[in-house]
Amino acid sequence: MAQARPPAGASAGDLEESKEPDHERPQPAPAPGLEAARPDSKDQPESEADKAKGGGILGFFKELPGLIIIAFALALIIKTFLIQAFYIPSQSMVPTLKIGDRVLVNKLVYDFGEPQHGDVVVFENPSLQVPDRNVFEAIWDWLIEGLGFSVDPTKDFIKRVVGLPGDTVEMRNGNVFVNGQRISEPYISNHGAQDFPATEVEPGKIFVMGDNRPNSQDSRSALGQIPLEKVVGKAFVLLWPPSRVEWLSDD
Repeated sequence: MAQARPPAGASAGDLEESKEPDHERPQPAPAPGLEAARPDSKDQPESEADKAKGGGILGFFKELPGLIIIAFALALIIKTFLIQAFYIPSQSMVPTLKIGDRVLVNKLVYDFGEPQHGDVVVFENPSLQVPDRNVFEAIWDWLIEGLGFSVDPTKDFIKRVVGLPGDTVEMRNGNVFVNGQRISEPYISNHGAQDFPATEVEPGKIFVMGDNRPNSQDSRSALGQIPLEKVVGKAFVLLWPPSRVEWLSDD
């Protein structure tokens, strides 16, 4: 059988170099009217633009339940341990605080120290019996109180600290004396109150009075001296109304 011969003028090296891999050879152009096959778009990785399209309002509403839970948990922590708003329901602290005012109370401050003379404090009524509540009533009360409204106006009081444990407090001619010394009270506008006999403040308690001395239920009356464990915290800022926003002074 005759063997194949290379064409005239071609060498063995030329033949070897002409043997190119199929994938390196030029591919024929597709016929007119036909398009080359394209990979399915579903198999392509999602671009950043595509990801952005999936966000927006729809993505926000998907995350909303989680955001609400986080906000609720933070509000619970803040109200329970740090700061709480309180509503002023009476005239007992006029002119410092008026009916309808709202104050912020620091609930952490007395974890690191005791109340001081002149502090404006919120405390629980020491004689109030807490009614039994189901879980829904407790949550509702918690929400309302967190917004600065009082579910029960006799539950919490706000007064000014006049006497500390061991002090002797008395009133003469409308003026307050602590341990025999008359104290300066620039926050008082109405001194017209009855005299009060010298009384020693018991250990673990404080003696409180309202700034509106003739019209205040406080330690001079049936409310009595306040146990330190009943003190909720120190009011430090008058938050509402906006026209009267100010820091609350202790002198």
